[in-house]
Amino acid sequence: MADPQTYSTASRKKSVAQEPVTSVLRGDELPIYTRELTADEEILAALGYKPEFKREFSLWTSFCVSFAVLGLLPSFASTLYYGMGYAGTPGMIWGWLIAMFFIQCVAMSMAELCSSMPTSGGLYYAAAVLAPPSGWGPLAAWITGWSNWLAQVTGAPSVDYAMSAMILAASSITHPEFVPENYQVFLLTTLIMLIHGCISSMPTKWIARFNSVGSTFNIIALFIVIIMIPASTNRKSQGLPKFTPAKEVWGNFYEGTDFPNGLALLMTFVSVIWTMSGYDAPFHLSEECSNANIASPRAIVLTSGIGGLFGWFLQIVVAYTVIDIEEVLDSDLGQPWASYLLQVMPQKTALAILSLTIIAAFSMGQGCMVAASRVTYAYARDDCFPGSWWIKRVNKHTQTPVNAVWFNVVIGILMTLLIFGGSLAAGALFSIAAVAAFVAFTLPIFIRVFFVGSRFRAGPWHLGKASLPIGVCACAFVALMVPILCLPSVTGSDLDAAGMNWTCLVYGGPMLGVLIWWAVDARKWFKGPKVNIEHQMLGREDNVVEGKEDGNDSGDSSSGSITKRDAQHLENDKGGALA
Repeated sequence: MADPQTYSTASRKKSVAQEPVTSVLRGDELPIYTRELTADEEILAALGYKPEFKREFSLWTSFCVSFAVLGLLPSFASTLYYGMGYAGTPGMIWGWLIAMFFIQCVAMSMAELCSSMPTSGGLYYAAAVLAPPSGWGPLAAWITGWSNWLAQVTGAPSVDYAMSAMILAASSITHPEFVPENYQVFLLTTLIMLIHGCISSMPTKWIARFNSVGSTFNIIALFIVIIMIPASTNRKSQGLPKFTPAKEVWGNFYEGTDFPNGLALLMTFVSVIWTMSGYDAPFHLSEECSNANIASPRAIVLTSGIGGLFGWFLQIVVAYTVIDIEEVLDSDLGQPWASYLLQVMPQKTALAILSLTIIAAFSMGQGCMVAASRVTYAYARDDCFPGSWWIKRVNKHTQTPVNAVWFNVVIGILMTLLIFGGSLAAGALFSIAAVAAFVAFTLPIFIRVFFVGSRFRAGPWHLGKASLPIGVCACAFVALMVPILCLPSVTGSDLDAAGMNWTCLVYGGPMLGVLIWWAVDARKWFKGPKVNIEHQMLGREDNVVEGKEDGNDSGDSSSGSITKRDAQHLENDKGGALA
């Protein structure tokens, strides 16, 4: 935690307008420090926050965390049911290719926001700053923040659940008499989440090293699997050609839904969206990254681009070698990836690849836990949660948000109780993450494109003239996909509770509760990002508003006080920060 004496109102060196950021502060005000600041600290100060973390992430280590969260191999294994099950091999190949173009648009637009506002609040902060006048900023931040938190907090549980299913499937392969029970999946998932919680509570440097190793392993394992599958397939010994003819792979749709092939193809996008939802991690780690307003957006774009390319290669390999899609989906193993591996190669080779996938999944779950803890910390810093005073404490020994980590662990374990509701109920962990992430990713992009336009103050990494058309493509794609992700696979008289898509309920229920909370109470006290230095968040007419330290060793701090007449100047002041 920074020394309270560091902050001074005695002099003024720079205004917010001199920093390459878009801030909630007034353009003519900035806290002045009695010590020399680094460039990263000056930018963070212009955004309204004290430096509370060590900047021990770089472009590479930020990329490593986000690539670990992406976890192409375990993500593909976890969502194979959706990519293959709705439209077969054409859905896998065409679906991934089409979806990736638009997902890259979302990633580039997000990276532009990150360069302009490199803070752990990320998209939530951006929505508040860019929202239209007349009080829309707090509401935009409230919706974005809660949607993003739902996506983040379901990340580790969904990955760890899929990992547990793969571990137990491996046990079933070696011991055919063993049939996993739901309580065994739940207990194993809980154990893995507790381990991830312990690792995520370590100092930043250790976490960065762990994720660097994990991401390196993810990359190596991905290459090994992409090479091993076509090299080791035993299709010829089963009387089949080594690869399925291209005409069948690209054009022979599997009737996995009651909807037309075109709509079924769009439904396969859920696997791409869930797999590629980790590229926002560098945004949330930007307060721990050096040269953040350049390194963090680069890490976002690299993660999405490289992940999309190699993910497509993996889709092609599986599409050209799979033999019987129905058998893969309905196998007694309960895990399509394990079923596919046994179908196309010898048992020992299948187990080797499955083991690589499990280890990669462990690294991915860890990356999800780290990213989610930073999001939770940022929102608790602005008092979004009940008990935020405890959640936002930074551990004085590790200088990491340990309390936020364990808050997420408890929530995640409670969410995995869906396992006892069956595979469709547990599948809601994946669907809610996809929809919630897309809503959170795109709301600030939508505001920036359609309400701010050319008044947006870009950071050093930007898209130039391509910014608006890329942003429009991103918004249009999300507007199309959100309702499609909520469609069930069957229609008419065949639709019952067992075949229902529960995404609307699992995501819509909590978000409806959040909106009711806003209307009844939160709108009275929630004003958006709550800066914690001497600030000009709501405007003033006379004296400088001075931030106050509470002297707590944990790193908790309160924002500065605001006079009663400040509120009426909020919107005018915020407009000046954009230009």
